[in-house]
Amino acid sequence: MKAWFIDCTPELARLFDSGAAPVPPGVRIHRGDPDDAAILAMARDAEVLMVEHTLIPDAVLTQAPTLRAIVFMGTGAGTYVNAALARARGVPVLTTPGYGSVAVAEHAFALMMAGARQVARMDRDIRAGVWQPRGGMQLAGRKVAVLGMGGIGQAFAERCAAFGMRVAGWNRSPLDHPLFCADLNQALHGAEVVSLHLALTEATRGFLNSARLALPAPGFLLVNTARSQLIDPAALIAALDSGQAGHLATDVFDAEPLSPDDPLPGRQDVTLTAHAAYMTRDAYLELWRRTCAQFEAVRES
Repeated sequence: MKAWFIDCTPELARLFDSGAAPVPPGVRIHRGDPDDAAILAMARDAEVLMVEHTLIPDAVLTQAPTLRAIVFMGTGAGTYVNAALARARGVPVLTTPGYGSVAVAEHAFALMMAGARQVARMDRDIRAGVWQPRGGMQLAGRKVAVLGMGGIGQAFAERCAAFGMRVAGWNRSPLDHPLFCADLNQALHGAEVVSLHLALTEATRGFLNSARLALPAPGFLLVNTARSQLIDPAALIAALDSGQAGHLATDVFDAEPLSPDDPLPGRQDVTLTAHAAYMTRDAYLELWRRTCAQFEAVRES
């Protein structure tokens, strides 16, 4: 069976080159970001596409008759692949959940710490020749609302608890976990930190709206390593402008790279990272292992 890994990143390429990540027979590697024509050409020359971060044009699903499956390397495949069209064409879109739970949880924790203590702002100041010590929020004893208690959310919540924070972990379905809070409004009420770990679906798009953003404590810190579309954009800017949200620390954006007119880089009350939460060597090795397992499952089906 033939497969193309269509958008190999430099991090994964280093693992392939070092021999740390074996490449199964039949799998070919395209390094870098292909354009739509290249994606379609690879799809016509394969039965499986492996996709790390690239939007898949609809033509791949309608004009590649040999394509049997798409393996999306991560979760949230609906952001990158037209799921309805894939179902209609009989092309399953497989995912690799759980590979980076610890990596993403640790990154969310790092964003929380950086936002709470204004680390990025002081770094920018010092590099610009400005010496201005800045105070911040002490996290021990603070309430954190963790929205979404899957593998990443649980890992983040448990780290917060170990740090001495008061954790209210909400999930869309009931959960047997000591940090679970069944009531969303109760979880959000008075929270001084809110961290998002929900999957993006039509039901969760714009999930944090103006009403929900009003529930945490004034000046709360909002952390997002999930999807930017979980937050209503106008409500977010209004909350930051009013001070209801004191700081946004985010790894995800509507457009990546950011569009020139994105308002966030011009603000001092934000900490930004470039959708890198999952990027550790351990997570990449596990991601490739799970991707290859999905490829083998298609081969054997």
